[in-house]
Amino acid sequence: MLSGPVFVDTWGWIALGHRKDARHREAAEYYRSLSRIGERIYTSDYVLDETITLIFRRENFDEASRFASAIIAAASSGYINIERINPERFAAAWDLRISLRDKARISFTDLTSMIVMKERKVTNVLTEDKHFAEVGLGFQLAP
Repeated sequence: MLSGPVFVDTWGWIALGHRKDARHREAAEYYRSLSRIGERIYTSDYVLDETITLIFRRENFDEASRFASAIIAAASSGYINIERINPERFAAAWDLRISLRDKARISFTDLTSMIVMKERKVTNVLTEDKHFAEVGLGFQLAP
């Protein structure tokens, strides 16, 4: 297991919340291990926007509502740190977008996540999205 704080990307939340996801069990075991060792967990409001939209498309209403409520409760208790994409972070993500001319397929949400990760010195990201590793910023995919 990678050590250090972890940023949970949309893919990570969906893998955790959608039991039919091919990597649900693996993601859930990894997430539980983070909890056992007390590792810091980060995500962003942009990531949660994507996650809530997608989970309500993939699960029935009650299950989606329970999952999203659990994330919100974990944030309220301080277990998960939800980073806000403020104007400064938005501008930094835009600058990153322009600098990654050869990687036009990276979503803007992922770019904002990368800015947060750089600021918070988080190198581990719970995702299957290879873009995080391809940008050359030292990010490592987990699990």
